[in-house]
Amino acid sequence: MKVDLYSQKGEKSGQLELPKEISELPFNKDLVHQALVRQLANKRVAIAHTKTRGEVSGGGRKPFRQKGTGNARQGTIRAPHMKGGGVVFGPRNNRNFEKDMPRKQRRLALLSAFSEKVRSNEVMGLEDYKAEKPKSKDLVELLNKLPIEKTVLLVIAEKDTAIQKSSANLPNTKTILANYLNIHDLQKYKTVIILKDAVEKIKETFTK
Repeated sequence: MKVDLYSQKGEKSGQLELPKEISELPFNKDLVHQALVRQLANKRVAIAHTKTRGEVSGGGRKPFRQKGTGNARQGTIRAPHMKGGGVVFGPRNNRNFEKDMPRKQRRLALLSAFSEKVRSNEVMGLEDYKAEKPKSKDLVELLNKLPIEKTVLLVIAEKDTAIQKSSANLPNTKTILANYLNIHDLQKYKTVIILKDAVEKIKETFTK
């Protein structure tokens, strides 16, 4: 599968050939959904936390005498049915939301989603990006020249301070290393721009 290739000046310079192993897979909606749910669940942090009757303070003596009051006998004001008492089956901060999924299925879901973006013309190539120093203005000028919509995901092969720092201040743009490509970012960002040397890195990481 081929996608349009652009130069750093924003001019179309040809086409970029994507290996069929990463760009021509059929779209598996169920598998993509499962992989996305897994990633979001594994990022989830348990914050809500309630105390049990053994953790709330007070309750060292009976709230009132055993007999003669006409009320049901009570042993402590920290019982769950008493005001200010402990909570039964409430949320705890040690809850584990993690979900597992075989690595082959995760990779298949990722490449399936990527292939669908290629078919939807939401993927384009960039020959290279060179800059003497990080400058968001230069990157914005380049992106404005490209036929992109809304949000942008820049995929690079290796760490590059120039492009990573230049995109750090842009609210709708994210730069990611090829071997960290993930299902959530593919679904979140509308357009994917791949630097030419990152294509082989994606194939090497996710097809072997």
